[in-house]
Amino acid sequence: MVDMNVNLAAANKIEDPAYSAPVKLGVSDLTIRYGGTPALSGVNLEVREHEIFGIIGPANAGKTSFLKTLNRMDTFNTNMSVEGEILFNGLNVQNLKNIYALRSRIGVVFPLPVGLPLTIYENVALSPRLRGIRRKSELDVIVERCLSRAALWDEVKDRLDSLGSLLSGGQQQRLTIARALSQEPDLLMLDEFSIAVDPVTTMRIEDVLKELKHDMTIILVTNLVQQARRLADRTAFFLEGECVEVGITEDLFTGEVQDQRTRDYVEGKFG
Repeated sequence: MVDMNVNLAAANKIEDPAYSAPVKLGVSDLTIRYGGTPALSGVNLEVREHEIFGIIGPANAGKTSFLKTLNRMDTFNTNMSVEGEILFNGLNVQNLKNIYALRSRIGVVFPLPVGLPLTIYENVALSPRLRGIRRKSELDVIVERCLSRAALWDEVKDRLDSLGSLLSGGQQQRLTIARALSQEPDLLMLDEFSIAVDPVTTMRIEDVLKELKHDMTIILVTNLVQQARRLADRTAFFLEGECVEVGITEDLFTGEVQDQRTRDYVEGKFG
């Protein structure tokens, strides 16, 4: 088995000034179990501010379970236990009393669009309203900004009072992104966002993510290795509940990898 401490050190020895950014998320010795069965074991990695951090790997590698622990979605599953340390902005998320405050700083986009039974406008305005913003003029600005950042404004600006559920699948996914952005998150997590989205819309969302990383940190879980190659600054490879390797994304495709399983996966030999 590869020594993850060696991997972590190697992943952080990056000369590019962009990688001297502060650590947004630090994970140490993270183990996740469902009942007595480990889903992920001994994960050590760091995600830095204003980077897109990719996570690749086949099904049942532990990728989604990893995301669930970051904003304490494990509390929804009494069968799920978490060990280790997760530091978000320097605070241990396992010790935070106000989980809702944590979740307000971490936006999540799931594989399939999760639309609320609300209008397009209210889908995006809901989170600001919950934060106490009531003036319509302020809400109007937020809704337009979030829909524009999600590359959806031009398509829906004339029908904001229509139900979000009437949008196409790709539009609903972008509405989900706009709703996540309305939280003004520090960290945006996307779990297989393109699984139900057509290729053209996927590329539009990818362009959006490239812009968003200037304002926030992004974790991108994908089973499309070329998507990770296009977007991610650094990438972690998960396999069978293990974080096999973390490195500069392009190095995982063209450079020296630490584990042959990584090369085999990115070259499509399994998965």
